[in-house]
Amino acid sequence: MRFLGIDLGTGSLKLAIVDENGRETASSSAAYAVTSAQPGWAETTVDAWYSALVGAASRLPADEREAVSAVGFSGQMHGVVPTGADGHALRAAMLWPDTRARDLLDAWRGPQPNPVAPGMAGPLLRWLVSHEPEIAGGTRWALQPKDWLRVKLGGAAPASFVTDASDACATALAAPSGEWDDALIDALGLPRTWFAPLAASHDIGGVLSGEAAAALGLRAGIPMAVGAGDTPCAALGSGLSSDGDALLTTGTGGQIVVMCADAPAPVHGLHTYRAATGTWYRMAAMQNVGVALEAVRGWLGYASWPQAYDDAFAANASASVSFLPYLSGERSPWMNPDARGGWLGLGLDDTRGTMMHAAFEGVAFALRAGLGAVRRHSGANGAPLDSMLLAGGGSVDARWRQLLADALRVELHAVDCPNAATRGAAILGGIAAGHWRIDDLASLAPAATLVATPRANASLDARLARFIDLYKRAEDWFTVGHESA
Repeated sequence: MRFLGIDLGTGSLKLAIVDENGRETASSSAAYAVTSAQPGWAETTVDAWYSALVGAASRLPADEREAVSAVGFSGQMHGVVPTGADGHALRAAMLWPDTRARDLLDAWRGPQPNPVAPGMAGPLLRWLVSHEPEIAGGTRWALQPKDWLRVKLGGAAPASFVTDASDACATALAAPSGEWDDALIDALGLPRTWFAPLAASHDIGGVLSGEAAAALGLRAGIPMAVGAGDTPCAALGSGLSSDGDALLTTGTGGQIVVMCADAPAPVHGLHTYRAATGTWYRMAAMQNVGVALEAVRGWLGYASWPQAYDDAFAANASASVSFLPYLSGERSPWMNPDARGGWLGLGLDDTRGTMMHAAFEGVAFALRAGLGAVRRHSGANGAPLDSMLLAGGGSVDARWRQLLADALRVELHAVDCPNAATRGAAILGGIAAGHWRIDDLASLAPAATLVATPRANASLDARLARFIDLYKRAEDWFTVGHESA
């Protein structure tokens, strides 16, 4: 018996098949581009998603695919796919790094249960109504990315038009519990009928259509779990189950997740969301991790990541060079869509290795700023956050892991599971099929290996303090620059 997890990420789609004991038996992936037709836009066509899925599935062993009994979904959060009644996407998906709606946040004035960012579904849909009225007029469903994919695989059957609380609560259109905020939706001028009814992440959200089964090499009619957002799926796949369990994920963006038995109080700059299992988690979400490092690698002309790592960590850290990684604005803890990045303090004797090293440090410091907010408002029984699980494709180099441990001042335990979010999705599929129960999750936690212990480093601490001071000094400049543009 096998279960397939599909993780629809920002820049790539990942697949993992797990067996009846939760062990991964096969995996594959396929990348696609995030396009920006205009400054500040971030989009991907749904055709690119589906092509990536078919291509990735073709690289899984045929016998493993034939044994799959259920499918589960994990997906990038916040973005939205305007969709017709037949499940056909009416335009490219608008994604979480998108900032086109940054001037449309006035409807969320005053204290909010969760910070609102321009790339969330609420602001994006408000922009859609104002700027693309024909598409808005033809929209029947405003779907989250993973929900669109499930609808596609279910042949747009009525049972597939659902969503889950972990995704809904991150749209800026719902309460932290995930229940749609009808009053806010009405005030924004959005049709309430656009928003799919809620179901549990492990509920069945349709079955695999014959057409999709043939394209993917799976059996038609197998159940599909509703699924969850990628962060709660990563927490599930990594084995987080108890109050105070913490996880750092590094991919295109970065997330620091702390599980909470009860709903924590709202805090500016941090998110309080529902977990895939119906409990809660507090999260610091940083936009500029892999996306910033990838941009720097390209600017500096490194042909490969190993070359970039070797050059960066062979260079001594400069006492004068700082890098602000905020190339697409930032969420936690600053909540500043106008923030921008760059190097400061470069001299003629600095090299691209120096610049690459400063970029790694800048990203680590940005993560530390988010973790600092979590530590100041920890709801996990007041326990210190000095140990975290580590997951994500952007955290495999030992030197980078050590820098993260030093900057964050935490022990890092790498989850012995290369595809945590995808594994979490597969587990949801197994629960939907009746193979597991929610009570079984603790026993399914993967092993974790200690990979980095923090070391005292006074010079690193000084550079961190300078980084925070530099951001705060530049914050007003970002805003003025945006207003004068």
